[in-house]
Amino acid sequence: MSDSREGMSFSLQQLEKALQIRYVKLHFGLRMTKDTRLPMNKVSAIRGGIGEMLLRANCIRDRQCGRCDFESECIVRRTLYSRFDKKPDFVTSGDSVGYVLECEDYEENFYEGDILEFHLILFGKTIVYFSQFLQAVYQLGMVGIGKAHARYEVMSVKNTEGREILRGTEVLMERYQVRTLWDYVRCRQKNLSGYTGLNHIRFKTPVTLKYRGENQRTLSLEAVIPALCRRIYMLDCFEGLACDLLQWRGTYPGVLAEHSEPISVYRYSSTQDQKMPLRGIKGELHLEEIPEELISLLLAGEVTHIGKNTSFGFGRYYISRQ
Repeated sequence: MSDSREGMSFSLQQLEKALQIRYVKLHFGLRMTKDTRLPMNKVSAIRGGIGEMLLRANCIRDRQCGRCDFESECIVRRTLYSRFDKKPDFVTSGDSVGYVLECEDYEENFYEGDILEFHLILFGKTIVYFSQFLQAVYQLGMVGIGKAHARYEVMSVKNTEGREILRGTEVLMERYQVRTLWDYVRCRQKNLSGYTGLNHIRFKTPVTLKYRGENQRTLSLEAVIPALCRRIYMLDCFEGLACDLLQWRGTYPGVLAEHSEPISVYRYSSTQDQKMPLRGIKGELHLEEIPEELISLLLAGEVTHIGKNTSFGFGRYYISRQ
């Protein structure tokens, strides 16, 4: 691999500034109260259920969002569809970047007492609406998830250190840890520092990437890094941070091995009353040594996810050294 850094357009100092994005990561444990079935793609069901509970609890205009005179103060808008402080030019969809859901339990048959676990990551100003999300998760347990209306009890909510935020019905806000992506990067760098060898990037969930206007069918850093730079910039704009879009013009590390396969995940759209496919690729990359600036950027992406459909859990990856 060439050591040339000509054209490299961001430094560690610039990256540190861009990664002052606040986040909270919460681990939920749900106990099923009866034998039931759940959809394979649980993120879509949980996301849709939370949205429905928020609407039931807060909407006062019969869900006519387009002509609602309270739209600017709407709790549902501020939680699930928070607006950018400054909208990036390349953003055309209405998807929020304020949160990410993670659930990689693909089991469909659940029995009374079984535990379903998922993560909720809140970014920026969405962090202050934790109580709204928590209440929605509780209410969803009484109504039930999916077509089978699978009911559950909220057994636990934990922070990133594994400490309980709930004690019975009491919320221990002193354990509600707000960190920055740069904090996360520094912590992960320490974890990786004792290992040498190949860099391994594994996508835990499908990722939908575009590169030079085309949907990608294989994994490459040439597609991953620009997508990650855009994702970080979107969160900077969401937070109102005065940062430019990061760009990498340096040398990419060599690819020693690549494996990928197309994946389709189906979600039910209540607005269109039908199943909708979400398409992506899943796989892994084995790379030569990665420059420090790039590895720091990639570590931040472990939290943010990349590509389209991140609010449905897409684009989650993990870096290791082997």
